[in-house]
Amino acid sequence: MCGRYELHTHPAALALAFGAHFPEDMHPRYNIAPMQDVLVVRNASDGSRECVAMRWGLVPRWAKDPSIGARMINARGESVAVKSAFRWPFEHHRCLIPADGFYEWRTLGGRKQPLHVSMKNGAPFALAGLAERWMSAEGEVVDSCTIVTSAANALLRPVHERMPVIIAPADYERWLDVHAPPPIDLIASFGAETMVMHPVSTRVNVARNDDASLIEAVDAADAGGDATPSPAPPKEGIGATPPRGAPEQEELF
Repeated sequence: MCGRYELHTHPAALALAFGAHFPEDMHPRYNIAPMQDVLVVRNASDGSRECVAMRWGLVPRWAKDPSIGARMINARGESVAVKSAFRWPFEHHRCLIPADGFYEWRTLGGRKQPLHVSMKNGAPFALAGLAERWMSAEGEVVDSCTIVTSAANALLRPVHERMPVIIAPADYERWLDVHAPPPIDLIASFGAETMVMHPVSTRVNVARNDDASLIEAVDAADAGGDATPSPAPPKEGIGATPPRGAPEQEELF
């Protein structure tokens, strides 16, 4: 699964990596959690790529209310082509979700040890995403997304049986091109040899904590750290607190 990730690369570098303009005023985020707004890259109507904000937690177009999104932060790759919530987005609304790393948790000595997973070369990468637009009878619009998952690779397998699907740069266009047959072959485990993982502070368990120290390697025996939350996130814009009515997610464990 993928329940937390981080994105700290400068917007200019992201623009070069993804071929889309990123907001110049975007700030690093080290603890992105479900039901927050996140940046995704998709093909615009003119064929160019654009970066837009969406809520993490897909709301199917047939849903009665948007709260269902809290249960749809991930989509199993093996069933996206047939499951009612994901079939239409997989065929028509595929997107890329930029990340510099994501978090997983390993059980050590009866407690959950958070781990940071990233590329060995430190480059940002793309999580495979699906997007959807939901509209209420009153005209409320919610643009949302989910992260596609696959079986874990050799690096992640000792920690968790699932991992997010990562799309290689050479396959960005295939994943984003919704006018071509869905690229089901891209839903696969990413090469373990290109990735690295290290233990980080348990401060990441609290979603309000959001600073660069969260991705620093620590000794697993001393990873408890200080659970004091970082300053509150902004009330508006990317990285803002979840919308009113959204389920809280303060601690993962």
